[in-house]
Amino acid sequence: MQINICENPVATAKAFAEYMLAWHKQHGAMNVALSGGSTPKILFDLLATDYAAAFDWTKINLYWGDERCVAPTDSDSNYKMTNEHLLAKVNIPEGNIHRVLGENDPEQEVIRYGQLIEQNLPKKDGNPVFDIIILGMGTDGHTASIFPHEIELLDSAKTCEVANHPETGQKRVTLTGPVLNQARSVCFLVTGDNKKEKIKQIFEEQDVAKSYPAYHINPKEGELIWFLDEAAASSYKKP
Repeated sequence: MQINICENPVATAKAFAEYMLAWHKQHGAMNVALSGGSTPKILFDLLATDYAAAFDWTKINLYWGDERCVAPTDSDSNYKMTNEHLLAKVNIPEGNIHRVLGENDPEQEVIRYGQLIEQNLPKKDGNPVFDIIILGMGTDGHTASIFPHEIELLDSAKTCEVANHPETGQKRVTLTGPVLNQARSVCFLVTGDNKKEKIKQIFEEQDVAKSYPAYHINPKEGELIWFLDEAAASSYKKP
């Protein structure tokens, strides 16, 4: 596990952008699963401005680690946020954008999206292999849309599952634990003072952390990299 602590959310996003660019320069074509949230929004703005000309967008295929089951025009849509802050501003082919059809029936969409990923990506140990998966972490320790009350999705044999938000009941499509842990690189982008206790508990491997889905993300053969700002890392003291 690598831990990168940056001054603030913008610096955190920039550190990941530099990592992604270095990976792209070394390997070329890449399959990336995106995340929603406030820090990815900062990242997408950076990629659309400072890094727009640095990437060969024709070689980058974008997917989503999770999506709310809403229309692509809905304010809750991760795709809508990504489109407004990144996709509409860079020269990426339409065919390289593989969104979750949140407007479709969730049970049918997890099958369709799972099959799309399985067809497009290489496989290892029966799971599709993403090059980079971007993840966030909620204040409850959830990641992608795997919440503590549905932690069994970490062990699902399917590529995608329907998840349910614990408070609103909103349905979501999410990648499952085995797919997340098969990636060549998993990068957590976590910022904010409200995440500091969960970060401390996860990094110190406290027993309570085992109930957090984010704790269980550790690629079998790939890299696990945490990009944090100082606020999120403030309770953790490196040994």
